[in-house]
Amino acid sequence: MTKDIRLTLKIWRQEGPHARGHLETYAANKISTDMSFLEMLDVVNEQLTLEGKEPIAFDYDCREGICGQCGCVVNGRPHGPEKATTLCQLHMRHFSDGDTLFIEPFRAKAFKVVKDLVVDRSPFDKIIQAGGYISANTGGAPDANAILIPQKMAEKAMDAAACIGCGACVAACTNASAMLFVSAKVSHLALLPQGRPEAPRRVQAMLKTMDELCFGNCSNERECEAECPKEISIVNIARLNREYIKAGLSYSP
Repeated sequence: MTKDIRLTLKIWRQEGPHARGHLETYAANKISTDMSFLEMLDVVNEQLTLEGKEPIAFDYDCREGICGQCGCVVNGRPHGPEKATTLCQLHMRHFSDGDTLFIEPFRAKAFKVVKDLVVDRSPFDKIIQAGGYISANTGGAPDANAILIPQKMAEKAMDAAACIGCGACVAACTNASAMLFVSAKVSHLALLPQGRPEAPRRVQAMLKTMDELCFGNCSNERECEAECPKEISIVNIARLNREYIKAGLSYSP
């Protein structure tokens, strides 16, 4: 049943990457429980605009949980309290009338705050550019599809490929590690025959870039797995480590 709730929002405001940030308090009234979290922020921004105040900057694109653009920390949890849910798919029915919500950007040395809740996640793009691709010529679609792949292997690859690169794993990790993200990208290619020829070079290049961009390392505490909206398993991190060891034995750049 639809109802309206009232919320107190404590939102991080920061003019730019070098400015000093702070929490500001806003009253969000008449928030429908049918709204998504981003729609709630839209309502707050509309009111701020009518009052002649600066609206809150936040990331979004598809608002369908598939692009990885949205994301912030709600009451200490990336993407909010619901498991396997992106921020744009989080609905206000999961909150109660009178709740106070602390809303902050993803915190990581590699993710610089652009403004308010917006962070620069281009370091993920640089990791992908370092090796998250294959350079095999496959011809037309029928030629590519002629390579037989066991169903179990294909499903593992697709599970890893489900990563949307939102950065929740980094925000959840005490070390701000990107290992879950990198392992998903390495795994979904390493599991397929098209990705094997470049697998050793790929894993070394992507991990080297990850380190250069000041991401931390994995300490196996599983916060990343718990907060990932696509439920990427840390089994992929184990596979990443195996690929890296094998690459060290068989390949030198």
